[in-house]
Amino acid sequence: MRRLGLAVFTVALLLAGCGSGSDKKAAVAEPSPAAPVKDNRILLLAENEKAAMLVQNHLLGKKVFPGGTLGEYDDGDRKYQLFIISTASPQDAAILLLDTKATLGDPQYLAHMGGYFGTDAGKPFYVFADKQYLAGVVGLEEDLADPIARQLAARLR
Repeated sequence: MRRLGLAVFTVALLLAGCGSGSDKKAAVAEPSPAAPVKDNRILLLAENEKAAMLVQNHLLGKKVFPGGTLGEYDDGDRKYQLFIISTASPQDAAILLLDTKATLGDPQYLAHMGGYFGTDAGKPFYVFADKQYLAGVVGLEEDLADPIARQLAARLR
């Protein structure tokens, strides 16, 4: 009986030592791949567009932004940018909007758009959330950015 107890104890120790602890460490050490950036170039406005691109991470160089779609525009007098970030849900877009607000200088709430107008790195910055998107206009004063943002919002619906 003593031998049987010792054999069971030995087998239990061996089985406990054969666990997948090292496998768990390997799985934790590998970062999960980032979700692919959704290509929303088709949603950008065509008028005055000079270039459109996907940015994989930190769109516009903002740490709070994931990747997204960026359009470069030039109407002859002014250069500006439009951006679209796809999120998983409207709630995620709203949270990202609030995170963005915290980075803006002198943010003013835009009730008609559900967004904010402020400055970022010395540039005018107009941002809003619509459905699962965070979008905006960079480089134009509010009175010029507002009609463009409204056109962009209409395309997001």
